[in-house]
Amino acid sequence: MDRSWVRRPSGWSCCSWNSLKTWLPILSWLPRYKVSYLQMDVLAGLTVGLTVVPQALAYAEVAGLPVQYGLYSAFMGGFIYTVLGTSKDVTLGPTAIMSLLCFSVVGGQPHRAVLLSLLCGLVQAAMALLRLGFLLDFISYPVIKGFTCAAAVTIGFGQVKNILGIQGVPHQFFLEVYYTFYKIPEARTGDVVMGLLCLCLLTMLTFMKSNLVSNDSASCSRMARKFIWTVATMRNALLVVAASLFAFSCEAYGHYFFTITGHTSQGLPPFRPPPTSDTTSNGTTVSFGEMLKDFGGGLALIPLMGLLESIAIAKAFASQNDYRIDANQELLAIGVTNIMGSFVSAYPVTGSFGRTAVNSQTGVCTPAGGILTSVIVLLSLEFLMPAFYYIPKASLAVVIICAVAPMLDYCAVARMWSVHRLDLLPFTITFLLSFWQVQYGIMAGVAVSGAGLLYNMARPRIKVSDHGVLVMQPCSGLTFPATEHLSRFIHAHALQVSPPRSVVLDCHHVSAIDYTVVSELKDLLRQFQLRRVRLVFSGLKPSILKVFLAAQLQDFRVADTVEEALQMESGSPEPLLGSD
Repeated sequence: MDRSWVRRPSGWSCCSWNSLKTWLPILSWLPRYKVSYLQMDVLAGLTVGLTVVPQALAYAEVAGLPVQYGLYSAFMGGFIYTVLGTSKDVTLGPTAIMSLLCFSVVGGQPHRAVLLSLLCGLVQAAMALLRLGFLLDFISYPVIKGFTCAAAVTIGFGQVKNILGIQGVPHQFFLEVYYTFYKIPEARTGDVVMGLLCLCLLTMLTFMKSNLVSNDSASCSRMARKFIWTVATMRNALLVVAASLFAFSCEAYGHYFFTITGHTSQGLPPFRPPPTSDTTSNGTTVSFGEMLKDFGGGLALIPLMGLLESIAIAKAFASQNDYRIDANQELLAIGVTNIMGSFVSAYPVTGSFGRTAVNSQTGVCTPAGGILTSVIVLLSLEFLMPAFYYIPKASLAVVIICAVAPMLDYCAVARMWSVHRLDLLPFTITFLLSFWQVQYGIMAGVAVSGAGLLYNMARPRIKVSDHGVLVMQPCSGLTFPATEHLSRFIHAHALQVSPPRSVVLDCHHVSAIDYTVVSELKDLLRQFQLRRVRLVFSGLKPSILKVFLAAQLQDFRVADTVEEALQMESGSPEPLLGSD
């Protein structure tokens, strides 16, 4: 996008102004803001706002927190991202993944969840300032898919107890499965009926939205499609409102059929620093250091997963809508959102794929749409909290189940099987271990993926062809883990056979080499000379040749191509490089 229209304040150097625009992307789009943008941003902000309120309430349940904490976490992102974000589509707020991770670390303790938000934000902001976003590249696609599929199952099944209306079910997944089935006889009929009706309604509206057929032939059909799209987009809010009104009506007549949300704190959260200590139920004070120790690996895992989720969403919609994002600036936006969110009792947030899709489909033009979304959340906190008392838990459970169902991507397993079957190993390990402990599943998956990466570095594939002289072609760079493999391979195929054979080492795929490899090549050259055969290098890049000469590699022959090297072996000897 051409941003040359931005007027630079007098007295500022071009470098200073561009640097300021880099850190504050709002300066790039605000000066050219149009009235037509305002209309679309208001529509998108309103639509996303009506989507985020019921989702935030539901995700707080996943995090094991009182429902108002979902709304506390849903408004700061809209304000911060408008100033610091580089994607017009992304919306920040509570998500199913972050809620599950938060629960796995803090176990539903509000004070610790708020402190976790501050610490995650500090880690994320530090990564942005130090340009450490590349660390996310070490979390492979199979690990991400394994985790998201396990999270979908964990979160979805965790809501079955709310649809059944049963109490006293543990949160640990395997115990949760056992006790959910064990307590089925205790299920409440009202909750089951409410849950099934809500599930059927949400599924139907989702199906209708995904199957809208474009037909511009008649004005009536266009209006009908807009109506269906609007209703289907706001389906979560409409469902929760309808269920709450029905539950209120039943209780007004003395019929207590449903398990409802119950009392919630009304009003805006106070703006105050996050707590640095906690008090247990028996009155014991837990210090800041002890809480840090309890967080453990979650302090690294949650910031990384939050960044990964949000940046993946931002890149996907930037590609779809033909603009570019700044990944490190996105890290900063998320980090500052979590830092500031901790001052209003928020738990860690990240980008939401579902709400970002709604934002994009509604036609948002700038990040300013997030301001109206945040205002709607604030108005809900100030005026609507008493109405949330009557929300049936079964309806919120259905909202969560329908939100996480698309995360269970069984097609990804088939694609991994057809493309690279070894990818199923980190996928399976991550998937299975995540049911035990989420952080252990991800760490184990990353470790297995890393081991596979290191194995490929240590055992590069080497092609061999026989042209009277053996031609060996490494298919990747040669670094110190591959040294022993290369040496054994050459010894086995050329030096330990009878008679020994000359070798042309085709290096046109080799773009990197280190001193350990060069030292081993020195020894190989000596071994070839002792056996009166030759080792010839072909296709050496100038940078590799420079390394050879800097390492004082002696008496080696070089050819531009394999054909030239073969002619060199069959013809007159060429002068040696590196000789005095």
